[in-house]
Amino acid sequence: MNRTGSSENHRDTPRSDALPLLLASGAGALLMYLLDPQQGRRRVALARDRLTHWARLASDFGETSVRDLRQRTIGVAARVRALARQTPTSDDVLVDRVRSKLGRLTSHPHAVKATAADGCVTLTGPVLEHELRQVVQGVQSVRGVRRVEDRLEVHRSADRIPALQGGAARSGPRMEFLQQNWAPGPKLLALAGGAGLALYGFGRRGVGGLLLGAFGAGLAARAAAGPKPMRMLGLSAGRRAVDIQKTIHIAAPRERVFDCWANFTDFPRFMSRVEEVHPLDENRSHWIVKGPAGSRVEWNSEITERVRPEVLAWRSEPGAAVQHAGVVQFEAVDGGTQVSVQMSYNPPAGMVGHAVASLWSRDPKDDLDADLMRMKSFIETGVAPHDAAQSAQPSTV
Repeated sequence: MNRTGSSENHRDTPRSDALPLLLASGAGALLMYLLDPQQGRRRVALARDRLTHWARLASDFGETSVRDLRQRTIGVAARVRALARQTPTSDDVLVDRVRSKLGRLTSHPHAVKATAADGCVTLTGPVLEHELRQVVQGVQSVRGVRRVEDRLEVHRSADRIPALQGGAARSGPRMEFLQQNWAPGPKLLALAGGAGLALYGFGRRGVGGLLLGAFGAGLAARAAAGPKPMRMLGLSAGRRAVDIQKTIHIAAPRERVFDCWANFTDFPRFMSRVEEVHPLDENRSHWIVKGPAGSRVEWNSEITERVRPEVLAWRSEPGAAVQHAGVVQFEAVDGGTQVSVQMSYNPPAGMVGHAVASLWSRDPKDDLDADLMRMKSFIETGVAPHDAAQSAQPSTV
């Protein structure tokens, strides 16, 4: 029995040591990356600046959220006091409240007329049949309304009813967390509550804990990422996890600027991260780009539109490590060319991968600014910038 127990303990030892070993290996790799004799100081400085920037954003978000929660608390307290006092509401004030509420109840609020007398609100005018119930119930819920007299003209469709023409369909009022965009206060509560549930749930055993943790993580992701949390992780986002738009003026003819953009093999001469571009055929090319932490990312790209000298568009082929697409428009302005760039891409792990990558290197949006300035200099002077990828590491094309 003792030998068996000893054997079981011996077999469990490698498993228990695996996590510390993995953490130690990761810490060692991180230290080697940050303490590199040539690039270590620059990497540490960039990471420190990026963390400082994120801390400032978090501080601003916290102040805005706390202020929003305080104002909401004051509003709720004021409504409670008003209900407790049961102060009579004047007819004019009651009509104003009803008019304000109607804007969230019907797609044609100006078609509905409201009058009030001693807390009794009378509604007249045309209304669509599918909006009738929410209009009456919504007006009944207005503070100070004791009774609603429905004299509305109900119509199944807006055909041949002038007052019901135009207007945008309304979905009716919804509670805060059912809306597409959350205010700062509720967003902070959801972020903190979701993180707490995730830590508590994943710390427990069993299916219940796993489900609770997953719900908390999803709630926190929804609060952090906005109306499309899956986009934050690069799921269901296609090529549009990160969008970039830039415009620059180049003192050169439109045709020359277009030709420079269309000749992808020249990109390493003025871009800092594009190492090599190999043409595959007339419209396809293979790209090798510097990634975070000294990595290299490769993919194939294809031109989807080429109208010289007006527009150039491209996209990555299916299965590319970095899904992306872009379009560049060229406009003759003031004796030169105005270049408008619209790009979208989805790095591995989506917005999370974008944030991690920007911690150890320059933000891709900043990179595009710098690359456009190098392109401007390259086209206007014909001299390749010294800090371009090809200058730092000669291309093997």
